[in-house]
Amino acid sequence: MKILAIDTSTMLGGIAVMDELNLIAETRLNVKSTHSERLMTEIEHCLKQSSLKISDIDVFAVAIGPGSFTGLRIGVSTVKGLSYATGKPIVSVPTLDALALNFPYSRYPVCTMLDARKKEVYAALFGWDNDNFKKLINETSVNPEEFIRYALHAARYDKFIFAGEGAVIYKDKIIEVMGEKAVFASPEKTVPSPANVASLGMKKALRGEFSEPVSLAPVYIRRSEAEVKWKGSS
Repeated sequence: MKILAIDTSTMLGGIAVMDELNLIAETRLNVKSTHSERLMTEIEHCLKQSSLKISDIDVFAVAIGPGSFTGLRIGVSTVKGLSYATGKPIVSVPTLDALALNFPYSRYPVCTMLDARKKEVYAALFGWDNDNFKKLINETSVNPEEFIRYALHAARYDKFIFAGEGAVIYKDKIIEVMGEKAVFASPEKTVPSPANVASLGMKKALRGEFSEPVSLAPVYIRRSEAEVKWKGSS
């Protein structure tokens, strides 16, 4: 089985192609322009470098959020279009889960944080159990200090690993609350990986956990700024 994964949930997105045994290709996009302008071009490039055609792909995976509202919409729309065009199924992967997979077999809990703006983060807390992560705290949009204090209460460990742009932005606040218990990921580990989306997507595909293209929608957690403004003016 071959899977093509798309991650447009953050400013550093990308595409990965994987089979059941190997990562075949992975590209990253530091998106200064919009994902929509570059995504299909990068998909074509990734397939070409892999000596594959779109018809060789058996399933498509997409990072479903939370994250950039615009990026998530583009990613979901693209994967729906590919599914409709090829007749191949879709699996969806939570973005924070994919970020946590940068730290398999971790003895410490992993806190993934993305910037939600308005002085909030999208955050979740994970613990490694056997050969998978389990959620100790589910995804939420929250004030970072509130989440950190709750994490300290919910999981009593000597160290906590922090990853994601939210952890970078609020590093000083995390240290203020946690002190030496806070450990921060290195730059290459603090962003979601398209390969991780492919890996988690492959597991879901092998279990038959496919998403219905018609009802597939991003996980925003909270309303977008445009929705807030529209509701406020109605």
